[in-house]
Amino acid sequence: MIRYIRWCAYFCAALLVALLVNTARVQLWESAAYGANPANKRPAIERYAEPRGDILVEGRPVTGSRDSGQLLRYERTYKNGPLYAPVTGYSSQTYGTSSIERAEDAILSGTDPGLSAFPLWYELSRGRPAGGNAATTIRAGVQRAAYTGLAGKRGAVAALEPATGKILALVSSPSYDPGELSGTGTRVKEAWARLNADPAKPMLNRALRETYPPGSTFKIVTAAAALDAGVVTDVDAPTETPDPYPLPGTSTLLPNAATGCQDASMAEAVQWSCNTVMAKIGVRVGLRGMVEAAQRFGFNDDGLRVPAWVSRSNFDTDMSQDQLALSSIGQFNTKATPLQMAMVAAAVANGGELKAPYLVDRTTQDDGSPVRRGVQRSLGWAMSPATALRLQELMEKVVENGTGKNAAIPGAVVGGKTGTAQHGVGNAGTPYAWFISWAKAEGAPLPAVAVAVVVEDAAADRGDISGNLAAAPIARAVMEAALPGG
Repeated sequence: MIRYIRWCAYFCAALLVALLVNTARVQLWESAAYGANPANKRPAIERYAEPRGDILVEGRPVTGSRDSGQLLRYERTYKNGPLYAPVTGYSSQTYGTSSIERAEDAILSGTDPGLSAFPLWYELSRGRPAGGNAATTIRAGVQRAAYTGLAGKRGAVAALEPATGKILALVSSPSYDPGELSGTGTRVKEAWARLNADPAKPMLNRALRETYPPGSTFKIVTAAAALDAGVVTDVDAPTETPDPYPLPGTSTLLPNAATGCQDASMAEAVQWSCNTVMAKIGVRVGLRGMVEAAQRFGFNDDGLRVPAWVSRSNFDTDMSQDQLALSSIGQFNTKATPLQMAMVAAAVANGGELKAPYLVDRTTQDDGSPVRRGVQRSLGWAMSPATALRLQELMEKVVENGTGKNAAIPGAVVGGKTGTAQHGVGNAGTPYAWFISWAKAEGAPLPAVAVAVVVEDAAADRGDISGNLAAAPIARAVMEAALPGG
């Protein structure tokens, strides 16, 4: 009898060992596969079991969480959703995340190790700390001025603090309410389908993701290249440029929209936006010099993050002389995001040094304790300080008595550059209206803001599209809001 009991004990022990081995197999070797199984709802349930941390503007939350009472308990809510959508992005239980909601997801969802002094404890207890907060560099008044200025027209605004790279405003129009995409069910799916089918593309972040021909605003890059290379040593000297200008190697004549451009100086060409002069100067700088200058400003960079990714602005590296002439005035294949052109203005305003733009000033625990601070970085020198000083003077003349008078602000020093970019087959599309600028309070040591505005509203009359008429007033409102007392 004892022998049978012994064999039974051996059998039970073998079963226990087999059970332990299988448990170890499941927990150690198969856990990742089970966790990734689409049928496993536990990660999603856990993710939405607690309120998400907030995105802050000037210390105030522009996001929130709502207890839905559903299996996926907490849904994202947004305050002034369309106003801040290009900044926050969306957090959807159905479609995932975008923009800051994606880039700072670990902080906001409470999974970042920096949120706790004892992250191993949460790992062992299968818990997590409360979601942290992401404080942005956005200034509410500047953001609202840009949003109100566009007034629903297709376009975008990007505003930077030149000395630091802080993004003060980031607006894309038309916009959308990211709260429509929170949660699950038919309502969310219908909103997703409607927004994606809208020909106005409200979910496209035009400030960061859309690239446009920058038109005459690119002449600032060409002027910087010419001054740094010594191709132009006297900005007031005549350039011996005919009007119209024969594109090199072709029989095509490049005209001017402005008058008085024949034999104009570079200073006059910037002030009155002479295509012929700047195209000829670009050819004189040469392909290599123009490519290097454009890249110093940030063109052809695939890796820019703010922390959301930014589309690559393009300046071709292999062109014929006639193509180089057109590229030097922001046409041909030259393309830029509004953020990129704000960086051009910011480099001029900051004495030639280009600061990396960034959108998250700091991340914190839910009680405000710091986790990480945004790091100010230099992207290098886009031009020499002497060249930047000279370009500041030229851009001031554009606003004082040139093509950009609508950007003038009483009691402030403003520099700007207009642009009207042709596009479409045979340039048949309604031109894009551009304006880039910077402003400083009178007597202030440094400019407070640099701005880029693009308006692409196809409903406007072609004859009324110009940087001064359509874009400069928006830039002026943004600059006024960014200046001290604004």
